[in-house]
Amino acid sequence: MCPIKMSQSAESQKGVLFVISGPSGTGKGTICRALQQENPALRLSVSTTTRFPRNGEIEGEHYYFLKKQDFEKMIQEDQFLEWAKVYGNYYGTSRQFVLETLDKGSDVILEIDIQGALQVKEKLPEAVLIFIAPPTKFELESRLIARGTDSLEEIQRRLSCTIDELKLATRYDYVVINDYIERAVDKVQAVITAEKSRPRHFKTFFEQFAQ
Repeated sequence: MCPIKMSQSAESQKGVLFVISGPSGTGKGTICRALQQENPALRLSVSTTTRFPRNGEIEGEHYYFLKKQDFEKMIQEDQFLEWAKVYGNYYGTSRQFVLETLDKGSDVILEIDIQGALQVKEKLPEAVLIFIAPPTKFELESRLIARGTDSLEEIQRRLSCTIDELKLATRYDYVVINDYIERAVDKVQAVITAEKSRPRHFKTFFEQFAQ
């Protein structure tokens, strides 16, 4: 069989939405940043939140920080692809940014909470959901403490929520255990590569042979 070299222009023009979520402290943000470094064309969607910025967080880079009343106005105007109230704060994803970016042919990576991820899956069934899980409860607690951004009371609240969150992992397309960050990044990258190789993304390529 003669090998066929597929050009970029032969692939589908629509991008793929990859949604990464999991319990707090599992390293989702670190994984997303590493993926973007390896895939410069991968667009990272910046979420909007009503919580206060943590030390080092930059407006428009880590989150868009809004007041509660402004966020609720955007909900009423249906400006979010998904939104949820987590640990007492609102979080949401811009509908316009995600849909327009996908339509332009760029892949989007979305780091959001579990409630939001399941909302996205209902609205966009083609979205690929990747659940990032901690290797052990002890390791998760150690990471949350080492992060130094939350009080011990807040850490315990997050840990208590983890049990219920892990039960929802069965509703995802993939589960990646983040025991070592480099290995976790490689596994998520493998998911991206596999999903981009599905036949539905090569409709234009196959149609050229029927002409």
